[in-house]
Amino acid sequence: MSNNFTPWERVEISRSAERPTSLDYISTIFDRYMSLHGDRLCGDDKAIVGGLASIGGKSVTVIGQQKGRSTKENIKRNFGMPSPEGYRKSLRLMKQAEKFHRPIILFVDTPGAFCGIEAEEGGVGEAIARNLFEMSSLKVPILSIMIGEGGSGGALAMAVGNEVWSMENSTYSVLSPEGFAAILWKDGNRASEAAKVMKITAQDLKELGIIEQVIEEEEEPACIDNIIEISEKMKTMILDFIQCYEKITPEEIAKQRYERFRKF
Repeated sequence: MSNNFTPWERVEISRSAERPTSLDYISTIFDRYMSLHGDRLCGDDKAIVGGLASIGGKSVTVIGQQKGRSTKENIKRNFGMPSPEGYRKSLRLMKQAEKFHRPIILFVDTPGAFCGIEAEEGGVGEAIARNLFEMSSLKVPILSIMIGEGGSGGALAMAVGNEVWSMENSTYSVLSPEGFAAILWKDGNRASEAAKVMKITAQDLKELGIIEQVIEEEEEPACIDNIIEISEKMKTMILDFIQCYEKITPEEIAKQRYERFRKF
């Protein structure tokens, strides 16, 4: 790893408003991008962005969880916490990708699914479960990349991939360190201690076999100012991923993904 941040410092970096968002990566990695909207059932969740894109002359479907930088934009994006219609929108795009034989690239960055009463009334639990179920059998390659926070089922609903990668200073966990500390020790102020115990950093996850790749962020944490350098590296890795899975049959792609998660 290229720096020596503590687990809690990495949590704070993963939440920084200066980190590139899904749309930042989409605009710099992909040659062309056309956004699509709506779940065809209820509405359009602006915490989820996605559509058609091309990379290196290859057509893909790209989907991401989107946070904002300003307070106004975060309110519009619901602070990156998707509602049921957001997960249904992402699943609609993934099913479309399977129909037209396009690889799926997912950018994960959420503290968790929206937990308001509207989300519960709209069936957020079912929407997440449906994503897990449907994604497990899709016959196109799926790549999920943690670019910020990867929180709880809200992240897992977009991380049932053939491979899961993480930026060096991103996290992926069953819940937040604050929530972990509040439940285990009845003291949310022990979040920094919890972050270490939870093994939620990219390097921990790689050692545990939860993710396949750690994308290093050089000397400085990823921020909007150095997105070009990071995106160039990520573009090369994504193209290698696509090329690798072009040699595998659709049935084998689905089987490999299923077996990946069964081993846990």
